[in-house]
Amino acid sequence: MSKKRLYELAKELGLSSKELINKAREANINIINHMSNIESDEEKAIRELFIKKTDKKTDSKVNVTVENKQKTALNTSSSISKDQNKDTAIEDYDGDFSKKEESKKIKKPVPAKKPDKPVKKGNFRNDRKRGRPIPSQPVKEEPSGPKKPIKVGNSISVKDLSEKTGKTVAEIIKKLLLLGTVATINQELDYDTAALIAGEFGIGIEKTIDKDDEELLLNDTEDKEEDLKPRPPVVTIMGHVDHGKTSLLDAVRQTNVIATEAGGITQHIGAYTVNIEGKKIAFLDTPGHEAFTAMRARGAKVTDIAILVVAADDGVMPQTIEAINHAKAANVTIIVAINKIDKPGANPDRVKQELTEHGLLSEDWGGDTICVPVSAKKKIGIENLLEMVLLVAEMQELKANPNRKAKGTVIEAKLDKSRGPIATVLVQNGTLNVGDFFIVGTTYGKVRTMTDDKGKAVKKAGPSTPVEITGLSEVPDAGDIFMIVADEKVSRQISDKRKEKYRQEHLQSNQRISLDDLFSQIQAGKVKELNLIVKADVQGSVEALKQSLERLSNDEVKIKAIHGGVGAITETDVMFASASNAIIIGFNVRPQAAAVTLSEKDKVDMRLYRVIYDAIEDIESAMKGMLEPEYKEVVLGHAEVRAIFKASSIGTIAGCYVTDGKINRNNEVRVVRDGVVTHEGKISSLKRFKDDAKEVNTGFECGISLEKFNDVKEGDVIESFTMEAVPRK
Repeated sequence: MSKKRLYELAKELGLSSKELINKAREANINIINHMSNIESDEEKAIRELFIKKTDKKTDSKVNVTVENKQKTALNTSSSISKDQNKDTAIEDYDGDFSKKEESKKIKKPVPAKKPDKPVKKGNFRNDRKRGRPIPSQPVKEEPSGPKKPIKVGNSISVKDLSEKTGKTVAEIIKKLLLLGTVATINQELDYDTAALIAGEFGIGIEKTIDKDDEELLLNDTEDKEEDLKPRPPVVTIMGHVDHGKTSLLDAVRQTNVIATEAGGITQHIGAYTVNIEGKKIAFLDTPGHEAFTAMRARGAKVTDIAILVVAADDGVMPQTIEAINHAKAANVTIIVAINKIDKPGANPDRVKQELTEHGLLSEDWGGDTICVPVSAKKKIGIENLLEMVLLVAEMQELKANPNRKAKGTVIEAKLDKSRGPIATVLVQNGTLNVGDFFIVGTTYGKVRTMTDDKGKAVKKAGPSTPVEITGLSEVPDAGDIFMIVADEKVSRQISDKRKEKYRQEHLQSNQRISLDDLFSQIQAGKVKELNLIVKADVQGSVEALKQSLERLSNDEVKIKAIHGGVGAITETDVMFASASNAIIIGFNVRPQAAAVTLSEKDKVDMRLYRVIYDAIEDIESAMKGMLEPEYKEVVLGHAEVRAIFKASSIGTIAGCYVTDGKINRNNEVRVVRDGVVTHEGKISSLKRFKDDAKEVNTGFECGISLEKFNDVKEGDVIESFTMEAVPRK
C-alpha cells in the first residue's frame, strides 16, 4: 500500500486533523502536522483504534437516546445516575478536553430534541473551540440499490463529471493525479478516462452518440410509409451532339404547351413540367452528361430516368457511349429514343445491334431496355415515348411526402443584375412555400418569390416540381442540397459552420485513390472495387486494355473499367473520374490542358502509357504492393506548328510558335496531332532565325527539326518534356 497523507485519512474517518494528531500521539505514532505521510502499518493501527472507539461510542449513543426518551415520558430527571450520565456525556463529546472540564459542561442534563425538528446550522468549529456541545446530525443513508449509470458522450469536462457522479471536483482531480493525469476543473476528459474515474467510485457509465449540431438543427427524420404519396418522375435527356436532343425537348414541350416564341422552347428556367393524361413528368434541360455528372459528383441524385437519344442514321457515337456509362454509374434507368426515323438512311435495327455491345438489349430482342422510334422533326412517336416514361416511373414506385419541410437540389444558379442571386430548385421531398428559411450548401436565405417553368408566380411547390427562387445571400453551386430550417438564425449558423468546414477541408488535400497507395487501401479494407477510365488512340486498344485490366481482378479487389473512349483525355473524363473515384489510364493519348488543371485540383490520378504491358504491369504491381520507384514526366512547354519548310540536306523543318513554357534543345519531345501522339523522340536542331538556340521561351518563334521524323504537319503540337525519378511512397 502506498503512503497516505494524514489529512486524507482524517477525511476518510470523518475527524479533524487536530483530533487525529492527538490520538496518533497517544498511540506513540510520531506525527508532525496534517501533511505528514503515514506508513501502512501506522494507518492500520490508527484505524483499529478508531474502529473500537466508534463501536463504543455507538453503543453509548443508543443508550442515551433510549434513556432520554424514557426521561421525557416520565418527566423525571433523577432516573439516570450521575456517574452514568457523566460517562455518557464524555463519550458523546468529540473534543480533547480533560475529564474535569467535561464534568463541568454536563452538570445540567441536555434535554432530548424532537425527532421531527430540523437541526439548525451553526458554526460548529467555533462551538468546538468554546467548548460548547456539538449537536449530532442525522446521517443520510445511501440507497442500498446500485446507482443508475450516467450517460457521457465522446468527451466530458471535470466539472460536468463531478455534477453527474455527485463527487467533488477535488476527488475527481485526485483520482486523475493517481492515474498520472494533471487536470483542471475545465479539463476535457475522453470517454475512456471518464469511465475509469467513474468506475473508481463504483458508478456505471454509458456512452451516448453525440449528434452534430447541424444534424440536430436540420432534424431530417425519415418519412413513414403511410405518409408517402406518388410523385412525378424526373427525366434527363442525354446523347451525342447533333442527334436531336434539343429538337426532342422542343417536340415534347410543344406537344403539351403552345409555343409562345418562334423557333423554339419558351425556357424560363432549366427545368419544366409536362402533362400526359393528367400525369406529370419533370424534364431537366441540362447541357448533357457533363452537368449530369457534375451534380452527381456533388452527391446529388436528381434524375430518375435518362432518355438516351440516338440518331437512326448515325448510330452509337463516342458521346453516346459516355452518356450510357454516366447513366449506369449513377444507377439510372435508361430509355432509348431512336430519333430521325423519317430520314432515308435510317436503320433502327443497326442502332439496337450497336447498343447490345454496351449492355443495352432492346425489349424486342428479349432484353429489358425500352427502345422507342421517334421523329422529333415530324412529331412521330413523342406521345409513345412519354407513355413509356410514365410506365417505367410506375414500375419504380416513386414516392415522396408532401406534408413536411421541403428538401431538394439546385439545378442551376446565376446572378441577376436586378433580382440578385437566383437559383432553379427541384423540390424532391416536402412542400416549398414562399417565406420559408432555407440552407443550400454554404448559402442561406429566405424564399422571397417563386416562379414556375412558365414564368408564373406560385406560392407553393410540391415534390418533383422545378421552381426559380430569389432571396439567397450568395449564388449556390449546381448540385447543392436545398433544405428548409426553422428560422434565419439557424440557417445563418449552419451556413457559417459549413463555410468553416469547407475551408478546413480544402486546406488539406482531398483523399483520392491512386496506384501509389492502392495496396495499403486494399489491406485496410477501404477498396473493394477499383474503377478505371481508359482512353486510347484507337478503339481496338481501348477494348484490349479494358479486358486485360479487368482480368487482374482477385478476391480482395475487383477491377472495373467504367468507361473507355478514343481521343485525348478531356475535362469530362476527369470530372467522371472524380465522381466515381476512378483512375484514368491513357494509352498513346495526351490530356487537354484544362483536363490537367482539373485533375490537379480534384486530385485525380492520371496515368499515361506508350506500351500496353506497362499499364497492366503497373496495376498488377499496385495490387500486390510491389510498385518500384517511378520516373515522373514533367512537361516543360508546347510549341504550335504554323508552317512547314522542306530542306534537302536537313529534311522537314517545322516553323513553330511557343504557346507556353519553353522548348529546350536537349529535352525529349513528342508530336501530338488532334490529342493523339504520333511521334516521340529528340530535337535534331533548334534555331531562332539563323542562329542555333539552346532554348526558346513563351511568345517566341523558332524552327524545329526532329530526329528520324519528317511527317510534321501544320496544326501539330510539339510538346517538350523531361523525366524525373520520383520514389514511390
